[in-house]
Amino acid sequence: MKQSLALLLLLAAFAAAPLVASPYLLSVLVVVLYYAYLGQAWNIMMGFAGQLSLGHTLYVGLGAYASAALFVRFGVPAAIGLWAGVLVAMLAGAAVGSLSFRFGLKGVYFALLTIAFAEFTRILFQHLPGLGGTGGLFLPVAERSGVHLLTLRGSPAMFYYVALAMTAGIFLLCRFLLASPIGYRWRALREDQEAAQALGINIFRSKLAAVTLSAGLTALGGVFFAFYYNALFPDQAFGMPRSIEIILGPIVGGLGTLFGPILGAIILTPLGETITWATEALGFKAAGIKQLFYGLSLLAIIKFLPDGVWPRLKRLLRWDADNDDGDGDEGAAR
Repeated sequence: MKQSLALLLLLAAFAAAPLVASPYLLSVLVVVLYYAYLGQAWNIMMGFAGQLSLGHTLYVGLGAYASAALFVRFGVPAAIGLWAGVLVAMLAGAAVGSLSFRFGLKGVYFALLTIAFAEFTRILFQHLPGLGGTGGLFLPVAERSGVHLLTLRGSPAMFYYVALAMTAGIFLLCRFLLASPIGYRWRALREDQEAAQALGINIFRSKLAAVTLSAGLTALGGVFFAFYYNALFPDQAFGMPRSIEIILGPIVGGLGTLFGPILGAIILTPLGETITWATEALGFKAAGIKQLFYGLSLLAIIKFLPDGVWPRLKRLLRWDADNDDGDGDEGAAR
């Protein structure tokens, strides 16, 4: 009950934020929700099913480029183009998963394969002039006001509430998945694949379901990214730095939990912005300072909070026995 109440209060605070937030703060909150959403999508694959993907930006880029290209070249609105982006990403996820699991790749070898696919796609898109190549693909912006959900054109507040709805939606979906038979199968193979197989669980299908679903949901985040920033570059959309930013939130917040990706994004994004602002205010400009901060944060979490912030916070608040949220962090992957 306590966790449900805390969740409702957090949702109410986010819903009311645009009423008092400055334009800059609102933009930071959009990024917080964006990474909370992507972290939750990645968490399905790693936190629930135990499949480490270090090239998850592949699906962000595919979703972004597919929907943006349809909008720019043919005027297809975002509400329709997003289905193409999600489909392309799910097919790519199914291809990566099938290739990996048919040949028994797992652990670090599977992670390396995901990086290889992401890098190959990045280089490929750099040489596709029809999609802008290295020069980038730009979406036309007629206005930044009003609410146009069909074309995903409108004010920053509109994008904020879209991001909030996406984050709340994927939270509820993950909560449902954890309590469903597929959720139990994922956690079984995460903990011990051989034992799960001995129990009759179809390992290949379960893994493939996790990869495909995670890819499709991640692509939806890519659609949001494309229409919010209105500019796509291969290095930006498919680059490794974005993959690292996606996975840091769940790791810092608590891998395999529902609140972990949200808490991780709430912690990392504002702190990253603060570090950037502070260094610029002091006249100390250094490329990669935010990435250095993220790396140090990750080292600290691994050293002092190996389970992540959320499980420790639950214990401090004595919410361990209150599992009405279906958080699913018992035995979370470490």
